[in-house]
Amino acid sequence: MGTEAFNVRTDLALEVREDMEQKGQQLDGVTVTEENRDGFLITTVSIDTEEAAGKMGKVKGNYLTIEVGEPTWFEVEEELAAVISEYIRKLLPPELRKSVLVVGLGNRQVTPDALGPWIVDRLCVNRHYSEDGENQISAIAPGVMAQTGIETAVVVKGVVEETKPTAIIALDALAARNVKRLNATIQLSDAGISPGSGVGNHRNAIDKESMGVPVIALGIPTVVDATTIASDTMGRLMDALDIEYKFLSQEERRALVYELLDENLKTMFLTPKNVDESVVNMSDTLAKAICMGIIE
Repeated sequence: MGTEAFNVRTDLALEVREDMEQKGQQLDGVTVTEENRDGFLITTVSIDTEEAAGKMGKVKGNYLTIEVGEPTWFEVEEELAAVISEYIRKLLPPELRKSVLVVGLGNRQVTPDALGPWIVDRLCVNRHYSEDGENQISAIAPGVMAQTGIETAVVVKGVVEETKPTAIIALDALAARNVKRLNATIQLSDAGISPGSGVGNHRNAIDKESMGVPVIALGIPTVVDATTIASDTMGRLMDALDIEYKFLSQEERRALVYELLDENLKTMFLTPKNVDESVVNMSDTLAKAICMGIIE
């Protein structure tokens, strides 16, 4: 069974780490810590070496994942915003919060990809009237290259050169490989971001090296690939029929499903039917968290 063409995509460092553990691969140079805050499971994956970064296909840095769990997003909005704002302050010490540029990545006309622009719409921007020394928030939603004809990183770099922020918060919708994490997981990272990488559409990175200031990436997975859903469904079917399917590893199951899928489905990403309501709720929460973390 050939698996060389099979690659389930995810933006979550937590899921990459889980995948490597399932395959029995060594994780030297990676530190994982967990804590429970106000009912939220918080996992930090720290990629400490370039070798580990290469194995995981991620940039060296810290990736913090907050999992909401069973409650609906709306039920825990206030508590969640408070927790996110606390970690924003940890990643951005006071001197970096003086003037923060928030970049809402994505296409506002495509709901699963509209998280970044919709958060920008709800932000408490104050740079245009705040006094010197006061924590400032400015924001842009640069659109996607198909709309502007300009690489997103080029647009952001131009704004950075003109406005000279002390830090950037880059917002983006992400891809997951676990359906349960859709619209229920937040990832924060101090490693910057490569827009579209989770769905195989790599663009130039927005990070400290390219922008000249620290970049915090903040995102939520809104899509999952069809192979994952088909594989999970096959597993439940085999269990229900009491057919031996467990001799295959999770990776082998997904590879088998990938080979059986129609070619058009292999590149398909899916999103929940209530994505419109979810993205609105998530945008409200993250906008509130950023304002709390930077200004309050």
